Amino acid sequence: MSKVIVWNLVTLDGYFEGETKWDLGFHNYAWGEDLENLSKDFGSRTRLLVFGRITYEGMKSYWTTTEEETEVKAYMNALPKLVASRTLKASDWNNTRMTDDVVGELRRLKAEPGKDIYIFGSAELTRTLLKEGLVDELMIGVVPVLLGKGTHFFKEGGVERRFSLVEARPLKNGTVILRYQPLAA
Repeated sequence: MSKVIVWNLVTLDGYFEGETKWDLGFHNYAWGEDLENLSKDFGSRTRLLVFGRITYEGMKSYWTTTEEETEVKAYMNALPKLVASRTLKASDWNNTRMTDDVVGELRRLKAEPGKDIYIFGSAELTRTLLKEGLVDELMIGVVPVLLGKGTHFFKEGGVERRFSLVEARPLKNGTVILRYQPLAA
């Protein structure tokens, strides 16, 4: 059985992007050898990447055009990807398929043996999957900066859910990687 793991960087005040879409400048405060190694590790532990439409469009735009030749770029372009969208029906990004029933699709995929399924970014998708009880782990990198404005990662209108701490790992630059598992309802 695969686990569904949500991964994202957020600021101390809970933002995962600044005032405008894809304003991710605060990621630079978290980046370093520790986070680079974690990012490389995702490639070997991941069976499938899942994105909401907005995150997918930004990821595709970046990873298919960046001139950097890195291990992360290689796996981002090679790994299978599933996009939750009611409007997009096809993609030209390698190994990508669309679904308008991400909940049903993830229920099916979780039941199969294999590596983990990762959700990168995708705040609206994360809210939906938390409501449906499909998230097995939240992996949040808390970056030591206050933005004061932007887009919160955890949206209003979710369900109350308690979690147990699996790991708290501080990085050399002050970012802390927190891993949580949901407690049984």
